[in-house]
Amino acid sequence: MRHLTVSRIVAVVAVFAGGPPALAGDNLQIAHGRKLVKANCARCHATGLTGKSTHPDAPPFRRLHLRYPIEDLEEALAEGISTGHPDMPEFVASPQQIGAIVAYIRSLSR
Repeated sequence: MRHLTVSRIVAVVAVFAGGPPALAGDNLQIAHGRKLVKANCARCHATGLTGKSTHPDAPPFRRLHLRYPIEDLEEALAEGISTGHPDMPEFVASPQQIGAIVAYIRSLSR
């Protein structure tokens, strides 16, 4: 009976802490990616689970996985995205930022 109570406590703590410890780092990376895309991309793109992109040629991030593999963004972000919609500003990201952005975009398609 004591084991069952401890299991319940662990489950409740995991829920309020954002998931199991293995996912805590993932959640931080996703949150960092969300912050980056809001700061650098939200002017034109819908960056969340809902909403419409303000630029007609800027696809919503939640639909990017339907256009091409999200992993393809890693190289584009490392080299500096300078194509996309015609007036898209160039954006170069660090390896840490790339991982966070890709993790966030990937989280939108789940």
